[in-house]
Amino acid sequence: MSAPFTSEHNRIIFSKIIVIYTGFYVLMKIVVIFKGAWMDSNLLLCIPFVGLGIWGGFLLKRSSTNWWFVIIAVIFISAIRYFEIELLKFLHTP
Repeated sequence: MSAPFTSEHNRIIFSKIIVIYTGFYVLMKIVVIFKGAWMDSNLLLCIPFVGLGIWGGFLLKRSSTNWWFVIIAVIFISAIRYFEIELLKFLHTP
C-alpha cells in the first residue's frame, strides 16, 4: 500500500480528474447543442475529448497511469479551452 501523498497517488488522482473532466466537457457540449448551438462544430470538438477520456479510463482500469498521460492531457485540455471560441468559429465556417 502506498503512502497517501506519493507521486503514484497524485498521478492516479490527476488521471481521474482528467477522465471526469472529459466526461463533463462532452456532456456540456451535448447540452449546448440541445440549446441551439452549432451541432457540427461542437461535436467535432468533442471527439478528441472522448478519445482522451477513453484512453484515461483504459489506463486507470489497467492501473498503468503515467505522468506522460497527465502532462499531455493537461496541455491538450488547456489549449482547446483557450482557443475554443476561435476553433468553433473556424470549424463552423464553410
